[in-house]
Amino acid sequence: MKSYEFILRRLATILSLAIITLSVMAAVTGILLSFYYEPVAGQAYQSLEWINTEIPNGLLIHSIHNIAGHALIVTALVQIVVMFLGRQFRSSWLTAWISGILLTLTAIGLSWTAIILDWSQVGYWRFRIELSTIEAIPLIGGTLRNILTGGGAVNTTTVAHLYTIHSYLLSVGAIALAIVHLGGLLQQEKEMKGNAIEGATKAE
Repeated sequence: MKSYEFILRRLATILSLAIITLSVMAAVTGILLSFYYEPVAGQAYQSLEWINTEIPNGLLIHSIHNIAGHALIVTALVQIVVMFLGRQFRSSWLTAWISGILLTLTAIGLSWTAIILDWSQVGYWRFRIELSTIEAIPLIGGTLRNILTGGGAVNTTTVAHLYTIHSYLLSVGAIALAIVHLGGLLQQEKEMKGNAIEGATKAE
């Protein structure tokens, strides 16, 4: 049993390193895309098409950005499962658990805020549908809609707001949470090793 838990703890650490790597990859490629992307309704789609077809390695950078974002969600979800199976749901793992859950939610938020940034028909109507769901939330639904859209209508202001949330708030948050998550795992590993050594010393 101890060997099984040890393997899962090692896997959790490896996954946390993968999470940081994916977060940085998404951030770096996002910065590169921002040099040419225009967060303006009607021009966002054309700017992304221009990046994909005219900018050297633009399609590759855009693809890496998308893949890293989706992989971050999957890896964060797998990490939660691995931590649970490794019995890392004790109170001593509180920092790792909270940061891991918040990181997963942040990764999902990054994906959600990106759905309208390409200003495509699919992204536009998907956003409108999900926006109506948000608006139905009691008490705060209308306020959230106004914050996201910038006043109610889905237009350039909406794209600018979601671009700001996506690129500055959530991206920075994801990297910060990934670092805190890894730090929490490493700290607990250090404490567990110390406890194991102390127990072995007492046994002797």
